[in-house]
Amino acid sequence: MLKTISAFAFASLPRLIAISIDGNVALESIGAFAFSDLPELREITIRRSKHLRHIHPDAFKNIVKLQYLLISYSGLRMFPNFTKIHSKARGFLVDLQDNNHIERVPANAFRGLCTQTIIIRLNRNGIKEVASDAFNGTKMHRLYLRGNTQLTHINPNAFVGSSELVVLDISHTALSSLPDYILGGLQELIAEAAHNLKKLPPLELFTKLRQANLTYPSHCCLLQNISRNRSSWHTLCSHPEAQYNRQFHRDYCSNSTSITCSPAQDAFNPCEDIMPSVPLRVLIWIISILALLGNTAVLLVLLGSRCKLTVPRFLMCHLAFSDLCMGIYLVIIASVDMRTRSQYCSYAIYWQTGLGCSAAGFFTVFASELSVFTLTAITLERWHTITNALRLDRKLRLRHACIVMTAGWIFSSLAALLPTVGVSSYEKVSICLPMDVDHLVSQVYVVSLLLLNILAFFCVCGCYLSIYLTVRNPSSAPAHAETCVAQRMAILIFTDFVCMAPISFFAVSAALKLPLITISDAKILLVLFYPINSCSNPFLYAFFTRTFRRDFFLFTARFGLFKTRAQIYRTESSFRSHVTLYSLANTLSLDGKQEC
Repeated sequence: MLKTISAFAFASLPRLIAISIDGNVALESIGAFAFSDLPELREITIRRSKHLRHIHPDAFKNIVKLQYLLISYSGLRMFPNFTKIHSKARGFLVDLQDNNHIERVPANAFRGLCTQTIIIRLNRNGIKEVASDAFNGTKMHRLYLRGNTQLTHINPNAFVGSSELVVLDISHTALSSLPDYILGGLQELIAEAAHNLKKLPPLELFTKLRQANLTYPSHCCLLQNISRNRSSWHTLCSHPEAQYNRQFHRDYCSNSTSITCSPAQDAFNPCEDIMPSVPLRVLIWIISILALLGNTAVLLVLLGSRCKLTVPRFLMCHLAFSDLCMGIYLVIIASVDMRTRSQYCSYAIYWQTGLGCSAAGFFTVFASELSVFTLTAITLERWHTITNALRLDRKLRLRHACIVMTAGWIFSSLAALLPTVGVSSYEKVSICLPMDVDHLVSQVYVVSLLLLNILAFFCVCGCYLSIYLTVRNPSSAPAHAETCVAQRMAILIFTDFVCMAPISFFAVSAALKLPLITISDAKILLVLFYPINSCSNPFLYAFFTRTFRRDFFLFTARFGLFKTRAQIYRTESSFRSHVTLYSLANTLSLDGKQEC
């Protein structure tokens, strides 16, 4: 095999049309004038010469009929010199692909290549930068930079001196911006899997764009609304036949656009604000404020109380904290919606792929799972206490509750962290829930969480049924007390069911890729049903209970408020009996039951 192609190596073949060098692993260099004196040469292909390190600047010189030049899978470290080819062929194609060591496109890299229009393919190289004036002196029709995963920068002046670019492909690159210079004539933009291109250039610069294949659906939402405000019209626009030439009329005589764009809006990414209607905007603020204020009050009273920290109080603190986190999530969503109102498509990518959405998603999954876990723990603790009321040796201690809640925190934290490491994702939708079920592991994750929540609901139902049967003793329980117990249990089960049933049903169907509602409908569930427990728990588990009201007035009395009411509770507490069914029913109220 040849190690070097020397000067005039093919001079004895003056009618040679095509040269193909394929798989010559020994080839290391190509010398000056290697392809000279070949007036009919139209095609040069150099493939899979992995040790090819050097091509002399004069190797491709005065090949006036050359139409196609391919160099791929070489060991080149520097961009080859194409400036002396001086081809006159129309539609010249330069194909420099899969050369992993070429890192830069230098200035004037193609000047002198061809006097006619050219197509340049620079796919899957190691290109990191395109220098100023890189395409100077070219009539470049198409430019492909696809697959240069390390390409982060195209100099704003890279296209100065070039003309006629209508197709640009920057798919699978790390570019975050595009030079404005070339956008006016661009008819097709391909930027698939260009995840760093989160913001498009000013839309008014795309005066001739007809097709766009992009990464994010929200960009297509923006392109749908482009309207050109022309300061002047083409002189031929007044001609009667101008309107019949659709392309001419569109490019020169119309302010409207018709751009074919993908990916189009889908069920997860509709072209709408985070909260698509005014009622939802109002409701999410009301619910989030209720959740924040209610659970903050519960935490302050429970933690500020001078009473001994019992197991029920300890568990209630965790429940209030988890519901407070849910309130924080709702406030974050409501705030971002207010800030991006009517302009969400412009901010969608930064929001959904940013730390803010990930933080919001973490808060809601953590809060939801910890709340369900704590509700279940509270119910089990009540069930255990009541069914073993006479067995003091089996009483739950605070250390037992600490162990249980440590497990709950670990589980909830892991569940919330998994979407940040690729198991599902918080980036799929604007409300930052883990709705990405494109992969099996993501499906398993989402379905598992939902099934665990459903299992917890049935556990709560079973425990309260057992409690009811335990306290239902006709020989000693007045009918009114029995009715109170039943009503309190019904309230808890009903609120849990209303919160869980719609969410679980539609979420499981979506996780199995059989969605029954759109993301717009899911936002209604998010606002009306998802946070029900977070808003109702402070009332059902605290405000409506005698024990919490006593703690509240005793706590506020320390600051000079409600002193009379506090004194009443101090007096009552000294005469309270702890052996009647009424006391047992009141104990149940710690589980969230409203007093009769």
